Amino acid sequence: MAAAYDAAPPTLFDVLTDPRHRDGLDDAVVSHPEMDVVPSNIDMLGAERELTVADLVARAKAGGVAADPAALSELAVNVTPEGVSGPHALDALDRALAGLDREYDYVVVDSPPFYGKLTDTGIYAARNVLVPALAEATSERAVELLVDQVTALEAQADIAVETLGVVANRVETTREDEEMLAWFDAVFADDPVWEVRKRVALQRAFSAGESLFEYDDGVDMTEVFLDVAASLDEQFGFADTPEVLT
Repeated sequence: MAAAYDAAPPTLFDVLTDPRHRDGLDDAVVSHPEMDVVPSNIDMLGAERELTVADLVARAKAGGVAADPAALSELAVNVTPEGVSGPHALDALDRALAGLDREYDYVVVDSPPFYGKLTDTGIYAARNVLVPALAEATSERAVELLVDQVTALEAQADIAVETLGVVANRVETTREDEEMLAWFDAVFADDPVWEVRKRVALQRAFSAGESLFEYDDGVDMTEVFLDVAASLDEQFGFADTPEVLT
């Protein structure tokens, strides 16, 4: 998996930023014993700029920005006025996923902690958000910014984004953590809040490139992740329907 990070084009970067490679997401999928993965790539460092320029080009073509689309496209590597259509350019990942030759029950988009067009592109495709947050005071502002961003995205793209729940990470038995958990419960009163407590096994599983279930399924936090999965299955209609005996 590490080698994929330095792989030569085309990569996820090209799929998202170059319409000629928009149907190439299948080629970027890497099989893994536990799940298929589309790995990131070093070229993704330039994705935010490309997606921002593409969105500006779309808005300029629609008359929302007083700028020459051709001149704007010169600021990017793969963006051209001909390759951008519609009132925005937030649908790059959505189109790429639609072109997959395989089907999945779930596609998890792991977005970077940055409030920009790359995150917007992921949310636009998913239309659902599972909020990960540290049980620290700094998370209050981060969550507020996320809510503002989702609200702005919904208005720009005329879509509805659902919150699936909050996963509080690295929870410890401290007053600050207890206060943050109470804050999460208050802010997300209509959504489930799960507590993933700090465990060394979580760090070791990450370093090993495995899920916690593969690394050590005896760790108590596996039950939390199973609860998350069960809730998502219920929300998306994948939960088993109880048999009714007559």
